[in-house]
Amino acid sequence: MKVTLFATCLVDLFRSNVGKATVELLEHLGCEIDFPESQVCCGQPAYNSGYVQESKEAMKKMIETFENAEVVVSPSGSCAYMFTEYPHVFKGDPVWEPRAKKLAAKTYELTQFIVEVLGIEDVGAKFDATVTYHTSCHMTRLLGVKRPPIVLLENVKGLKFTELPGKEHCCGFGGTFAVKMQHISEQMVDEKVRHVEETGAEYLIGSDEGCLLNIRGRIDRKEKPIKVLHIAEVLNMR
Repeated sequence: MKVTLFATCLVDLFRSNVGKATVELLEHLGCEIDFPESQVCCGQPAYNSGYVQESKEAMKKMIETFENAEVVVSPSGSCAYMFTEYPHVFKGDPVWEPRAKKLAAKTYELTQFIVEVLGIEDVGAKFDATVTYHTSCHMTRLLGVKRPPIVLLENVKGLKFTELPGKEHCCGFGGTFAVKMQHISEQMVDEKVRHVEETGAEYLIGSDEGCLLNIRGRIDRKEKPIKVLHIAEVLNMR
């Protein structure tokens, strides 16, 4: 299957290794990867901040960029969800609504694609470590992807999985929320770090680099010995 990669801004700017791991993992699973260099921000930061009209130009650019893709896969549940929001944004627009619906229908988060489209639950990964997993809000509640990342982690050889207490709680990132409500955000991420410590895990794993950026930053500032990885990096280990 030919997969068009939607890398996301945070991966492109801060965590390029996640993009590399995603490509290598999908190629290992037999996919051919296409990466359109014209991709930009999906418009989510502006949209979630209430700048709907301003965000539409970025959205139109992304619709055009991925229009000819067979399937679109992203290593971010939050950004993949944003594509599924496009039909609502352009509802009633005779030109853009149909195009937005086509993009939404063929867009998947990485683990969702592997489990639900490729039908693979064991990617052949090996990682000798104790890990816990952060369930990001957009991916879990809005995109509705819950089982795929867990089943993939449980099938990694050598990996010991322990459930995160309060896993349904937000980490405090929330895009611009972490900037606009920084004091509340700090308390939320401190709670998340405490819960991670309670598990005794060596690694915190997640599927949204925004959340991981926030949690990793707090772990580093508090000088905790916990390491943070994106799930693509774990699934790509052999």
